[in-house]
Amino acid sequence: MHIIKSIRGLQAWRRKHENHKIGFVPTMGALHEGHLSLIRHACKHCSTVVVSIFVNPLQFGPGEDLSRYPRPVKSDQQLCRDAGVDLLFWPSSQEFYPQDFQTLVKVHRLSQRWEGEARPTHFEGVTTVVTKLLCLVRPDRCYLGQKDYQQLLVIKQLVQDLNIDTTIVRCPTIREADGLALSSRNRYLSANQRIQATSLFTALQQGVQAIKQGATNVWAIQSRMQKVLKKYPGIKIEYLAVCDAKSLDQLSQVKGEVVLMGAIQIGNVHLIDNILVKALKKS
Repeated sequence: MHIIKSIRGLQAWRRKHENHKIGFVPTMGALHEGHLSLIRHACKHCSTVVVSIFVNPLQFGPGEDLSRYPRPVKSDQQLCRDAGVDLLFWPSSQEFYPQDFQTLVKVHRLSQRWEGEARPTHFEGVTTVVTKLLCLVRPDRCYLGQKDYQQLLVIKQLVQDLNIDTTIVRCPTIREADGLALSSRNRYLSANQRIQATSLFTALQQGVQAIKQGATNVWAIQSRMQKVLKKYPGIKIEYLAVCDAKSLDQLSQVKGEVVLMGAIQIGNVHLIDNILVKALKKS
């Protein structure tokens, strides 16, 4: 496995691999089974696999956890090596955003709600870093997890609007045995908070169950999900929503494919999750 830390080094490497089918997995490190599942998908379908590790300062808002975000350098390198990664791109912030850096990329409608409302500068940071990475790596396929569903749609829109010649591949959310979606931030949770955190997935499952039982009124479905989370006074509900799976518009009645989305705050830890579900067809 090659490790490259400079942009010039990555550009030189890419020119030597023009004829390779490249799969790309962008990450912020602190790798876990969720990331490794993306790498396995890339290895299965592409001849050359690139992983980036970059804790992107632009997507952290004031008071968020940039300084304490986990950076297990040696274990991340070993996990990539063991997973069959061909190239690990690991730039510094100074390398990626030099002192005179002035350009930001923004996807408007999709990024202004839900996570975008709770964290106003977050998606602008995401779309800027992803644009740079896609232009540098020029992958045939870029693998992203469903856990960050809004981010996935925002990046798909970015690729479409800017005519970037990359296919975005959505991969399933990887969960712990108790249902908690894998996240690098899970390690911040205390033992008690870890138990409470599973309630988000439980709440979303309640919404899915209601829809599969024929419920169509969104407010009733959301109320059923909220009841699960309100049992835990330590949980702050940031949002629970039933949305159109493509536009993320809030619905009043369930129809077609919808996404149940939720975000909670436990202590200083922000957790998100989602489930896709199709409404029952009327007979």
